[in-house]
Parts: sequence; C-alpha cells; structure tokens
Amino acid sequence: MGASLTLAVGTMLFGVGGAGSAAPGASVHEVGTWGASADRTIAALDTQTVRDVVHTSIGGSGLRIRLSNAFGSAPVTFGHAYVGVQASGAALVAGSNRQVTFGGSPSVTIPVGAQVLSDPLPGTFPAQTNLAVSLHLQGAGGTVTGHNAAHQTSYVSSTGDHAAEESAAAFTTTMTSWYWLDGVVVTAPHTVDAVAALGDSITDGTDSTTNANNRWTDVLARRLLQRPAAQQMGVLNEGIAGNMVTGERKGVSAQTRFDRDVLSQPGLETVILLEGINDINLGGPDGQGTSADALIAGYGQLIARAHARGKCIAGGTLTPFEGSDRFTEPREAVRQAVNSFIRTSGEFDAVIDFDRAVRDPAHPSRYLPRYDSADHLHPSDAGHQAMGDAVNLSDLVCKRR
Repeated sequence: MGASLTLAVGTMLFGVGGAGSAAPGASVHEVGTWGASADRTIAALDTQTVRDVVHTSIGGSGLRIRLSNAFGSAPVTFGHAYVGVQASGAALVAGSNRQVTFGGSPSVTIPVGAQVLSDPLPGTFPAQTNLAVSLHLQGAGGTVTGHNAAHQTSYVSSTGDHAAEESAAAFTTTMTSWYWLDGVVVTAPHTVDAVAALGDSITDGTDSTTNANNRWTDVLARRLLQRPAAQQMGVLNEGIAGNMVTGERKGVSAQTRFDRDVLSQPGLETVILLEGINDINLGGPDGQGTSADALIAGYGQLIARAHARGKCIAGGTLTPFEGSDRFTEPREAVRQAVNSFIRTSGEFDAVIDFDRAVRDPAHPSRYLPRYDSADHLHPSDAGHQAMGDAVNLSDLVCKRR
C-alpha cells in the first residue's frame, strides 16, 4: 500500500489543515518546506540505501523532493526513492512509505553539477513532520554531495535496495549528515511563501541539541505556524558551518552559492542574511580577518542580487564572540562596524538584531551566559530560542513584488 496511500490512511498519518489546505479552486503554488545547502562530503557509498530524516516546516500537498549532485565527481543513479514518516530511528510509520518518481520513472540519473526535482506525491502532508527520504544508490557514489552538519540522525543501510522497507533492520549505520537531498517542496495557497536563512554555523545549528529541532530557524518556523494559514511561511535553513561571505573555507562562499541555495528556492519571498563572523575571524588574504569594508561590499552584492530578483533581504546583526579563541579587539571593532552598517545604512529591507537578542547587557561583546553554548561563539538552545523570537514576523513580508 506504500505507493498508493489512500486518503483515509493519509488523513490518519498526515492530518489535514494548515497551510496545505487550500480551498477548492484557490490559487496555489509550490513552496519550499525544508532545505539544506549542498556541500562536499567525505562519505564513501556503494550500492547502498541512505535514509535522510528531515523535519519540515509548513504542510501542503503534492510533495516533491530535490536531489543534488552539485559536488559529485561522476553522474549518480538512484534506482528507487521513497518518502515515509519516521516512527523512531530508521523505522517508519506503517503504511506511510511511498515511492517517488522522476518524469514517471522510478529511477533517475543526476549529471555532475545538476539537481533534479521529483514528481509530486498525491495527498496532503502536515506541518512539522519528520520525513524519511530513502534513496537507493546504484553503484559507487563517487564524491557524495550532501550537508555535513545536519544535527539530525539519518541512516545508511547494508548493501542493497532497502528504500521500500519500513523496517529499520537494514539501516545499520547512523550519520549526522544528509546525503544528496537538499530540498522538500509542497503545493500551498498562493499567499504562503518561503523565507530562506543564509548563514554559517550559527544558522546551521552548531551546539544545538541533536534531533531536537532547536535551531533558531526551527523556532522561527514554529512561530510562523501560529499565524493564520494564509500568512504562514516555509522556512529553509541554508546555513553551512564555517561558511564565509567573501572567501572559501567550508562550502563555497555565500556569494557563490546564493543562486543555487537561496534564489532558486520555490516560493521564496525573503532572505535572512546572518553571516560574517568567519570572514572577520578567518578571512582575508593572510587568514587574519576580512575588513569591514570588504564584508560590507559582499553584503552589497547579495542585496543587489536579491533585489534584482524581486526578493527582500533582511540583515541579521552578528552575534558576540568575546571569550572564544578567535576573539581580538581589532576583530571586535570590525564586528561593531559591520553591525552599525546593518542597523543604520538602510540597504537591507529589514534588520533583525540578533546581537541585541543574545548579548550580555553588562558586557555587550559577550553572550549572556544562559545564551552561550560554552564556546562563546555559538548560541545554546536558549540562545537559539532568543534569536528565533527576535524576528519581527511582519518584516518577512516583502513589499517589492
């Protein structure tokens, strides 16, 4: 019954309502409900099945998955792909696993550097669902495209095609990365759009609790779901730990990946940019740090490109880092200059003051202790909550359309 799940079972498993419940005849479009930026991984896979577990934001119908071979060393072929609902671990809710096709075919080959989008699955999926996307790799995977720091447990099987199986028995290896999957898309009312967060490890969720979905973007997604259905938004986390705006360190630079990871997202309305700490600490030609002027120029390019596509972009102030092993007074001066630009230049369509939300009022170059993960650079779960709460939801509505 996996490939032809009935509406009765679908209602029981997936529920009805929320952003996915468009009135008959209402205008609809496709919107991202989950995303993760592609990067190179060190995985070595051959004729196995990966089961990527992801947590959606909004609900909707006609679910599609987006697969990426952006960093592959050779074309990659998947014999079968399935989408089910996680029960626990690698095990799926009985009857929920459904086959996904690509142009009507159960298999797909993705050329080097390319992405593919699946056919839509019938039925409605609710918000805040842990989906398990199972991909059977035919042959060797070469350089595996994926997302290294998922902060969510996924699974790799023993040799063979186990994509259709709802049991966890074959999935003997755990991982905290996602392989090949970089987006989940649903059909939702035309008033429901997406917001994409472009960032580094702070957005990616470093030091947040694994499998708890406590990243600041998760907090934002839950807040948006409290709004009326027509005003909800999908939230896409496009952070990469170690990423830079102006240079190449972990992942290609934000400027290089902006079109692929952000502007290509279906239903995108607004971008939240929170990136630059790695530029300040590790950028520049000698690794001694990027200047405020260079970082601000990088922001200017991202702002211009977003506006050229009719998208809004909100600037997030850079959070404190005194106490970390990267801190110096000159670097702090750069952070302050960059934050002043974000707050006062008027170049961004909105400002989200993450710095003010988590800093210690008595020592503003440091995190408030309860918001500090203990490395003095990344927020704790409580810090992520404060950051997600700092977003003025009305600032996510773009006036440029």
